[in-house]
Amino acid sequence: MNWLLVLLGGAVGAPLRYLTDRAVQARHDSVFPWGTFTVNAVGSLVLGALTGALLAGGASSRVGLLLGTGVCGALTTYSTFSYETLRLAERGRWLPAAANVAASVLVGLGAAALGWRVARLLVAG
Repeated sequence: MNWLLVLLGGAVGAPLRYLTDRAVQARHDSVFPWGTFTVNAVGSLVLGALTGALLAGGASSRVGLLLGTGVCGALTTYSTFSYETLRLAERGRWLPAAANVAASVLVGLGAAALGWRVARLLVAG
């Protein structure tokens, strides 16, 4: 049953990632990969909140599999982040490449911490 929850979550997360990436990137006339940056930040926030809820007893392990492993696993993308960063560097766009690395790490960690904290506060009361 666990694999089915992951499969279902992934079936939601993958198209959500693609559609979000395309919608965000279409709104920016920039070499910076805003679409991937956005899905990774949102995924970090959601996974942080889910982890906070799980640790506080406000969510079950099955919800963790469905939303955490399934949806967030398919929504976020380290491989595309790496590829886009390397492509920027390869084209001599060193500043956007470095900014992508720094901002992605800082925003991802910050979003996860914020989600975790908010969920812990909400679940604990």
